[in-house]
Amino acid sequence: MARIKGGVNAKKRHNRVLKLAKGFYGARSKQYRVAKQSVMRALTASYAGRKQKKRQYRQLWIARINAATRMNDMSYSQFMHGLKVAGIDLNRKVLADIAVSDPKGFATLVESAKKALV
Repeated sequence: MARIKGGVNAKKRHNRVLKLAKGFYGARSKQYRVAKQSVMRALTASYAGRKQKKRQYRQLWIARINAATRMNDMSYSQFMHGLKVAGIDLNRKVLADIAVSDPKGFATLVESAKKALV
């Protein structure tokens, strides 16, 4: 049997990495060896970034809820506990949206949380 050389497959693999490195500066986008290292690092960072985005959104929602509850003379932790006791199951994303878009509706939620705590 004739020997099959791997030139076509190697070129395909190199081009795949170089395509991912498009837009990188200098040799990072031109040379395969350097591009491969940069792409591996970038993919690792992007994976971590997707996890961090979830944390940062939760942090933002909590900050918005806290600001709105303090405007209604209550702390964030008391408010969340009051909602749990009252049996109101709303997640932080929805609560933050209500706090920003409908302050009067949020005030009624705060009042119901206060009544549940008393």
